[in-house]
Amino acid sequence: MRDLARSIDNDLDSSIDNDLDSSSGGDLVQRALSTIRKHLNMEVAYLSRIEGDRTVFQRVDAPGLEAVIQPGQSMPLDAVYCGHILEGRLPQLMPDTADFPSAREMPITQQVPIGSHISIPIRRPNGEPYGMFCCLSRKANGSLNDRDLDTMRMFADLAAEVVIAEEERDHVHNTARERIAALLARGSFYPVFQPIVELDTGRPVFFEALTRFDAEPMRTPDTWFKEAEAVGKGIALEAETMRSALECLETLPMNTRLSLNVSPAALHDPEIVELLANNRLERVMVEVTEHAIVEDYLTLKEALSKLRALGAYIAIDDAGAGYSSFQHIVNLQPEIIKLDMNLTRDIDSDPSRRSLASAMVFFAKETGARIVAEGVETEAEAATLKTLGIDLAQGYLFGRPLKR
Repeated sequence: MRDLARSIDNDLDSSIDNDLDSSSGGDLVQRALSTIRKHLNMEVAYLSRIEGDRTVFQRVDAPGLEAVIQPGQSMPLDAVYCGHILEGRLPQLMPDTADFPSAREMPITQQVPIGSHISIPIRRPNGEPYGMFCCLSRKANGSLNDRDLDTMRMFADLAAEVVIAEEERDHVHNTARERIAALLARGSFYPVFQPIVELDTGRPVFFEALTRFDAEPMRTPDTWFKEAEAVGKGIALEAETMRSALECLETLPMNTRLSLNVSPAALHDPEIVELLANNRLERVMVEVTEHAIVEDYLTLKEALSKLRALGAYIAIDDAGAGYSSFQHIVNLQPEIIKLDMNLTRDIDSDPSRRSLASAMVFFAKETGARIVAEGVETEAEAATLKTLGIDLAQGYLFGRPLKR
């Protein structure tokens, strides 16, 4: 085993490090196929997947024999060695296929031809067969032995770990994609509205639209949006939730605005901008969300300028929550800056929070913006915010999100 480990280390150490750095499982498996093929001095190495009654060649290393075997090709399971090896009718190691009558009599043995063959079954965690990790040559190779089979098995284990993980990721991704597609098709969400009020009078000035979901599994809205984004449907879900909120615009009290959360990515989408532009934007505030750094502020500013020209207010959400929110403020020059709830929480008893909030108030006055304090829950917090010069607030103290 010490010699075996040294052999594997010499062949794989550098390539595995490089492949893992690139986070590409396919590259790692391809490298394993190439390395074991060369190590065993054979002509073809491949990883196959069993799909029904066929075996599909997923990854292949066969220099000069590409016309014989290629990724994506498939063959009936009974026409190749795979099924027979899985059932124990053929051994995993065949230095000379002529020594094994069952292999010798199969048409593929003469068609390729196959003179030597070594193959390791790959199984899922529940024991079901996934496919095979194989090497073959057109000529017999009497030097192949049990030690080579052990080496092959270690490479197969490496490949199995990668492809089974890929299969699980694909399953999770496909399940999520189907769940989001069903969510969109059924419209399993609805808007609720939370007031943003004047601290002096308690009068609502804005109503922020938030989304609630009535689909299984029960989970927080941000989880639904993250999953939609992960399967490429983030903007589609944003568009539909915005549409449902905009349909309620006329139900809001006069002299108030509807506040919509919109990600920078959505604002780069012409259809989203058009959706917003086709509504009464003199009664809309667009809250730019997301904590990720924006790479293209020029396009974002152009989209917001169009909306602003039609009467929309622009707000930056969660100011103080991270560097990106300050970047948004400097680059987008909003009418409203929403102070993150982590700054307003316990502001009456925390000098550090008061100091940061004061700095934001000074900045807002210098730029002509107004501050909205988010997450206000106590009278003491509200009183402190008023003392600091903040005149708008939002939180459970003034009202929970409710349906219209």
